[in-house]
Amino acid sequence: MTDILLQNRTFDEMSIGETATLVRRVTAEDIQLFAAVSGDTNPAHLDADYASHDIFGHIVIHGMWTASLISALLGTHLPGPGTIYLGQEIRFCKPVTPGDTITARVTVKEKKPEKHIVLLDTVCVNQLDQAVLTGTATVLAPTTKQSVTAKMVPQVTLQHHDHFGRYAEEAKSYPPVPTAIVHPVSPDAIKAAIEGRDAGLIVPVLVGPQNKIAAAAEAAGVSLAGITIEPTEHSTAAAKRAVELAASGAVAALMKGSLETEELLAAVVAEHSGLRTGRRISHIYALDVPSYPKTLFLSDIAVNIAPDLAQKREICQNAVDFLHLLGIAQPLVAVLAAVEIVNPAMPATVDAAALTLMGMRGQITGATMDGPLAFDNAVSFEAARTKNITSPVAGRADLLIVPDLEAGNMLGKQLVYLAGAEAAGLVLGARVPIALMSRADSVRSRLASLTLAKLAASRKPAADKL
Repeated sequence: MTDILLQNRTFDEMSIGETATLVRRVTAEDIQLFAAVSGDTNPAHLDADYASHDIFGHIVIHGMWTASLISALLGTHLPGPGTIYLGQEIRFCKPVTPGDTITARVTVKEKKPEKHIVLLDTVCVNQLDQAVLTGTATVLAPTTKQSVTAKMVPQVTLQHHDHFGRYAEEAKSYPPVPTAIVHPVSPDAIKAAIEGRDAGLIVPVLVGPQNKIAAAAEAAGVSLAGITIEPTEHSTAAAKRAVELAASGAVAALMKGSLETEELLAAVVAEHSGLRTGRRISHIYALDVPSYPKTLFLSDIAVNIAPDLAQKREICQNAVDFLHLLGIAQPLVAVLAAVEIVNPAMPATVDAAALTLMGMRGQITGATMDGPLAFDNAVSFEAARTKNITSPVAGRADLLIVPDLEAGNMLGKQLVYLAGAEAAGLVLGARVPIALMSRADSVRSRLASLTLAKLAASRKPAADKL
């Protein structure tokens, strides 16, 4: 791309009546980007239903978006680099809507030599030559000539996190689920419980040392009024008591608080816990990846470190059954490896092929499976076509089965930290779902984990209910 050279007009060079213009066509994305950057989420700009009853009867763009075109002209054209923007009088004359073409114009109207101040008429007109903005800008004009290569700005694409939205809407049709929050002795754990309650997802039961829970609530700035607390001495006792509550039916889900996952799961899988089902305990990670057209599920990235083939079959069946609860009748399952061909020197490819055959033979039910597939082929039609891969799963997988915990954990965190994904995590295979929370999770992620736990608990098959 050719570099753009910005050349200014010094105070001495500028003449009365000199003008510069800038033309921009307004898009709906301009509104959303401006709202995201400025924080101005006025529904008159973003909510079509609301705007239909507003004074204009339709969505209008932010007035300051239009005014920003004047700023762009002053800083890059007239006077250009070196200009100090001192003030702006603005009058908004007509609304601007998506699809309008706006021409911004600045015209020199007065020069004040004693301080190198210049006043410019400013106007923006639409495609009908109707003024939508008028005013006067006051600038301190540059006194030395400058030629500056314009810096490249990043290309911006709007990507919406809305894959979890459907599950949130579906969860509203069920009553809040009584949920034991295990050892919530940090402000983050307490906040997650309160957020879940306020969102109508759970009825929290706090299980742990009462004094530490109270201190955490005080640090978080929240009230525990009306919340049941089951006091225990320490985290191990909290895990045991939470499991007892679940086994008795007093709660229908568990949520990890401020203890290690291993400590909680040890209580869940203990011989007489009452929560064992004969299924292997496994983890599933739900990912709202902005660039992927649907929720992407990943298993197992937090519980089973190096599962063998039989264990991978159980992990896969757990995940598939959970996707059924979410309304995905025939999940597309990609069994991942580094390559797409079976190589005896790469055990993951052998396991992937075996799992695919198990799916064909009914040893894994309720899913369409294929593997080995590399990650790119599992999620990209283009990558699959390039490698001449014909598959019912390639490019559109719902569920990725990873070779081991290390590979899955790295993949999941890469999608979160490099691809901007939001994530939710559950432990499956027990009689109640277990929501896993991390201190690094956003509010959205914490609520998504509780949403999935609520759906799993509410839609559990009758045969599995206590």
